[in-house]
Amino acid sequence: MSSLKFSLIQSSLFWEDKEANLSMFSEKINSIDQPTEIIVLPEMFTTGFSMQPKRFAETMDGQTIDWMRRWSAEKKAIITGSIIIEEGGKYFNRLIWMLPNGQLGYYDKRHLFAYAGEDEKYSSGNKRLIASVKGWKINLQICYDLRFPVWARQQMNEEAEKEYDVLLYVANWPEKRNHAWKTLLCARAIENQCFSIGLNRVGEDGNKIAHSGNSMVVGPLGEVLYHQAQDEAIFNITLQKEEVNNTRAQFPFWKDADDFKIC
Repeated sequence: MSSLKFSLIQSSLFWEDKEANLSMFSEKINSIDQPTEIIVLPEMFTTGFSMQPKRFAETMDGQTIDWMRRWSAEKKAIITGSIIIEEGGKYFNRLIWMLPNGQLGYYDKRHLFAYAGEDEKYSSGNKRLIASVKGWKINLQICYDLRFPVWARQQMNEEAEKEYDVLLYVANWPEKRNHAWKTLLCARAIENQCFSIGLNRVGEDGNKIAHSGNSMVVGPLGEVLYHQAQDEAIFNITLQKEEVNNTRAQFPFWKDADDFKIC
């Protein structure tokens, strides 16, 4: 069965300092000394969770996109993480999915964090992005999306095939609510019978909000395969497609699921 290799970079961020963050992540990516297929960076990895998009937004042909394209080609791996993008006079918290051949996909954060005023500064996305890699399908989401299970819920086609095998979140999730983060990552894996991956930052941001990391990889039965709190870390993990397939075959709970549509 197919395997898939992830490298998760849990890191502190320089507040609203793109050049410093790109330099720092260049060093971290360059230090990955084993073959990998997907390198995961945090939410808003060039700025931290900034509510000043007018100052820091880039375009889809800007510096950070070029930087991701270069490193993806260099490492022969997909690189993903979210940045601030301006498009059509609107601002988006946009996850970039950069392929080694220079092509890319993107996902605009659906659920904007009104508690911090994100909904006043950014525009919400309305489409999910499910990427395909080596026969795997990966549902890409951002931080606060984790609290909304309908947006992540598996849907099946007429052949009863599941939409995805991995649910991936990049985040700037505060330490004060880390219990919800850890609990919901396990819940999303269990209810969707998939791997769930949550990559969070560490350190204090410019608003004095602390982030404890707690990046995790969770198996389709809810078992925690990796957990790292507080410290910066680069973690490499190989997932096996057979584990998802066997779980779904042994426990076919999906047959009893409710039909629904996302409007």
